[in-house]
Amino acid sequence: MYFSGHLGDRVNLRIFLTVGMVGTGLFTSLFGVGYWANIHNFYYFLVVQMFAGLFQSTGWPSVVAVVGNWFGKKKRGLIMGIWNAHTSVGNITGSLVASALLQYGWGWSFVVPGLMIAFVGLMVFLLLPVSPESVGADKDEDELQSPKKSGGGVTEPLLRSETEVKVKEKAVGFIEAWKIPGVAPFALCLFFSKLVAYTFLYWLPFYISHTAIDGKYLSSATAGNLSTLFDVGGVLGGILAGHISDRLGARAITAASFMYCAIPALFFYRSYGHISLAVNIVLMFITGMFVNGPYALITTAVSADLGTHSSLKGNSRALATVTAIIDGTGSVGAAIGPLITGYISATSWSAVFTMLMVAALVAGLLLTRLVVAEVAAKIDESRSRGRTASTSPTATIEV
Repeated sequence: MYFSGHLGDRVNLRIFLTVGMVGTGLFTSLFGVGYWANIHNFYYFLVVQMFAGLFQSTGWPSVVAVVGNWFGKKKRGLIMGIWNAHTSVGNITGSLVASALLQYGWGWSFVVPGLMIAFVGLMVFLLLPVSPESVGADKDEDELQSPKKSGGGVTEPLLRSETEVKVKEKAVGFIEAWKIPGVAPFALCLFFSKLVAYTFLYWLPFYISHTAIDGKYLSSATAGNLSTLFDVGGVLGGILAGHISDRLGARAITAASFMYCAIPALFFYRSYGHISLAVNIVLMFITGMFVNGPYALITTAVSADLGTHSSLKGNSRALATVTAIIDGTGSVGAAIGPLITGYISATSWSAVFTMLMVAALVAGLLLTRLVVAEVAAKIDESRSRGRTASTSPTATIEV
């Protein structure tokens, strides 16, 4: 993903995304072809999966960059929170499609989704406008850069030289992107946030089926269906986190607050989720909301904000690189979490939940410096408003 984001800022995103989707469809289908070709070679499936993952890595940096191009900072949180629901919808839809096709042979569970994503990739090539400029539209109003004025005259030229335009369009390097203020803290925060989220994604059905709820054990199929409520809670959490961060104008405060709230949510789910099915559902929904809320916020609105940071001086060709750095770092945590859970769960599930609570705490603490900066900015803003109000002329009433 690091490489894909770096490359995405240097090529046409529409073509880049199309190649990624068609390539993903091809190698996903080739995985299913192994069923009819009677292939049992481990390395065949390993290589096919590696190439499928390589092409899939083009997706997230590209789509966040495109959506970030279309919406200004003031609205990104809510809009991208709603938009991000597609990840949960995709997870649920993919599971249902694969399950429905399984009775015809497991190969169809890979070939049909592969053909679907390849078809959508072609639609993307034909229909996707990557930015307002590509279709002659204006940028979102809060992103427009009007000429600067001093007194009554315009001090910034309306027309820029060709050299200035070329410098502005130069893509940001990988190391330069890491140096953008906020990228490293949010990337490391997402490492631990996705560690928690993906541990739940992969292990929650197993945990539910092996935990007596109201004295009864649920079947694997029922546990799998029940676990989707964690994703549903995550959808609401992503929208809520985005809306709150828009209203406050403080992404770090919102993300950190959600991570801290995830700690008691995890504790209560582990301690009281076995009482009854209704209690389990409510606590699972709340846990999903607090765990997936900051994850959704950081991978969408935060990535788009940092990809258009003021230090870039208007250069938007850092969106894909920044998104790849943040989500790529998070993906490392997403791989490590479920892996070590397999070892820890052999000891006790209480130890697993303790690990998840510690990870949520660390994720929140990593944003401390940014939270302090946002709080200080809010205090200064409040004081300046107070001074402005106190120095404003008072109206006199003539008798």
